[in-house]
Amino acid sequence: MRVLPAIILAVALMLLPVIWFSLKWALSDEGFEGAAVDSSARIEIEMLRQQIEDLQLRLTELKSEVARLPIAGATAPVTDDAAAEMAIWDQTPGADLDYAQVVLIADRLNVNHGLRVAGGSYLSEKLGRPRPDLNDNCQPMTNPELKEKLVTEQVGPIRVSMLRPAIESLKVVFENIRSADPDLYGRINTAGALCVRRIRGTQNSLSTHSYGLAVDLNIDGQLDNFTDGKTQLGLTIIADFFNDEGWVWGAGFRREDSMHFEISRRQLDQWLADGKL
Repeated sequence: MRVLPAIILAVALMLLPVIWFSLKWALSDEGFEGAAVDSSARIEIEMLRQQIEDLQLRLTELKSEVARLPIAGATAPVTDDAAAEMAIWDQTPGADLDYAQVVLIADRLNVNHGLRVAGGSYLSEKLGRPRPDLNDNCQPMTNPELKEKLVTEQVGPIRVSMLRPAIESLKVVFENIRSADPDLYGRINTAGALCVRRIRGTQNSLSTHSYGLAVDLNIDGQLDNFTDGKTQLGLTIIADFFNDEGWVWGAGFRREDSMHFEISRRQLDQWLADGKL
């Protein structure tokens, strides 16, 4: 008989809507207040997101496993995937967390909450080109108006070269992270910011990095795998702090790039209106 596995599957199916409803309430305007939520609450939310994604995958797998079971009560070996899954469920707020662990990005295409990228064409229209000639390699910025606003500084846990307004905004982001979660703050690293080049694979399209208005981050120096729909746990937490300051997270791009953060068009327009650019 296969009664026990069937019961497990049925219970899981019933619990999934309850968990999903709880998560939506937690992330609603009434239950989730952006960067004001303390670090332990953020961690609980990210863990709940991961649990839902894992549960959805496991439900599909369970259907196949139930069909293959020869008798009720059969004992199957614990696989590596199952052990990793149990480890995530067993984690509790306050425990030592591996902020570099890879998790699925929940609701990936909506992570930027309506913020739009500026894009190379818009940046070129508003700011001019950073230099007249581009290739696939990073080159110096030669546009004199932009160059005079270019700053190289230690900003929180990283040292970067960016335009002054982006540097000041990044300071706010990192200070908010430091106040909410000092452990996570101390593990943030960068894979680069300013890089005046064209987008690889194009003839002359500008990367936002070319303007010093984007930064690539990671946890513990471990680079994210490009376009796999997953990211490091720490990046999912800090993404909310960036969103509060008007930065777009690359996890929401069609070609997912979750270590990438860049200034939104809305924030760029505000800086232009304020005379900062």
